[in-house]
Amino acid sequence: MFENHQREDVEALLKTDAEFRRLYQHHRELDSKVHDADTGVLPIDSVTLTGMKKEKLVAKAHLERMWADRLRRVN
Repeated sequence: MFENHQREDVEALLKTDAEFRRLYQHHRELDSKVHDADTGVLPIDSVTLTGMKKEKLVAKAHLERMWADRLRRVN
């Protein structure tokens, strides 16, 4: 996520915004678990996996809104 953005900008936001940092870490954890479940490393039922995928999408959307708000404040 945020691959198209300057790494320094993302790191600065991670350092200065606790909510962004918490949500970013939560998204990364969910991403890892979903990947492990999809590859069969993490045994998980389909209902739980679907819920994790939805939660991951919600987190991503929130992070993107936070990023866009930051850009509006800077510019």
